[in-house]
Amino acid sequence: MKTVMILGGAKGVGKEILKSCIEKGYNVAFSGRQNADGTALIESLNAKDRLYFHELDLNSIDGIEDFYNETIKRFKKIDALVLYAGISPIASILDAEEDIYDSIFNVNLKAPFFLIKHVLKSMVDQNSGSIIFFGSAHMDYGAKDRAPYALTKNALNTLSTHIAHHYAKYGVRSNYIVMGWTNTEGELELRSKEGICEKELKTKVSNVVPMGRMLNTIDPLPAVMHLISDQSMMTTGSVIRITGGEYI
Repeated sequence: MKTVMILGGAKGVGKEILKSCIEKGYNVAFSGRQNADGTALIESLNAKDRLYFHELDLNSIDGIEDFYNETIKRFKKIDALVLYAGISPIASILDAEEDIYDSIFNVNLKAPFFLIKHVLKSMVDQNSGSIIFFGSAHMDYGAKDRAPYALTKNALNTLSTHIAHHYAKYGVRSNYIVMGWTNTEGELELRSKEGICEKELKTKVSNVVPMGRMLNTIDPLPAVMHLISDQSMMTTGSVIRITGGEYI
């Protein structure tokens, strides 16, 4: 039985990955900012023995090692690590304040890096493992009002290929999924603050994305589940674009 660790997992695409893993019979350790979200999800899936939730505020790495240690304590190993959690506040170079910059880098880059630090050691010891990064079409240069966000997503791609190059000899593979414009709770909340409702957002996106619609939370699932599975044993260092043809 595989054990999958998800940084995130209580909402959005991360939640769909978790549900799919449970359907496969996997153990899942996941995290989120609100304990109530994790508890409600565990109760709804009727799989308490195969689920572990760890409350984390990713602005600090204080709980990262505890998340790893509790996962190992409960499930003995980690076969796959899915790095889903992230934030994308509006911030251009000209108007970015230090606190917003620091928060984006803490959540999107620093927290994943230090979780990888712990998980990678166990994967090297067991001579196997799959690390799956969630990136963004902003990774190349990004929209003007997402400058710090774009930097973190580009850095995650570098980290993924770094792992793929240096740790393949230990049976560890690492791949980067470019996720396009998706109607997650976070995206809808962000746009709502801008005065844009979901219907208006979908209309806007349909004129931007070549395939005519924004992603739903199910669209990235097949690629993620493939990278978790043993069918991807020789796949590492890859960039998989699930964007509907959108490039930024």
